[in-house]
Amino acid sequence: MNLTERDEKVVSEIAAHYREILRLVGEDPDREGLVKTPMRAAKAIYDITSGYRKNPEEIASQAIFEHAGSKIVIVKDIEFYSMCEHHILPFFGKVAVGYLPKGKMIGLSKLARIVDCFARRLQVQERLTAQVCDLLTKTLPNDGVIVACEAEHLCMKMRGVEKQDSSTVTYDYTGNFAQDYSLRQEFMSFIK
Repeated sequence: MNLTERDEKVVSEIAAHYREILRLVGEDPDREGLVKTPMRAAKAIYDITSGYRKNPEEIASQAIFEHAGSKIVIVKDIEFYSMCEHHILPFFGKVAVGYLPKGKMIGLSKLARIVDCFARRLQVQERLTAQVCDLLTKTLPNDGVIVACEAEHLCMKMRGVEKQDSSTVTYDYTGNFAQDYSLRQEFMSFIK
């Protein structure tokens, strides 16, 4: 995202709040190293939350094509970065998406764009996983969708329990993936 795509009025308002936060935590927002920090932080949070200004259904519908082939389509290792809605701290990781085509397929890059659309919001991992699965289930003709997400959460690493080596794994699935354990296992073997 470049500067011309930002709503500069909104960014300026956010910067004013960051300036006040700096003051409230005991810093001098006029100190040399911090003078530009409120605006930098405002631009960063605006970009990090760009998913609020995108429509995931529109992204998905832009690239659905006729398809008569694969039994399963899997895109794995889709990296993402998000912000925990409970602490406004980053969590990040990888998502794998699988679906059973039913006469249609989706452009592969759209899967990554859909993940980014939901990840670039204040979020929890469980909801992110479910939102990707639900959207594809509704917008793409399929016999089942499965989404796996593995992430590390800075809200667990740098505050609270402070467990450095922990990660969280979430899954959601529909259709034949919900009914057939061996199909879920096949997906899992492909993404490992």
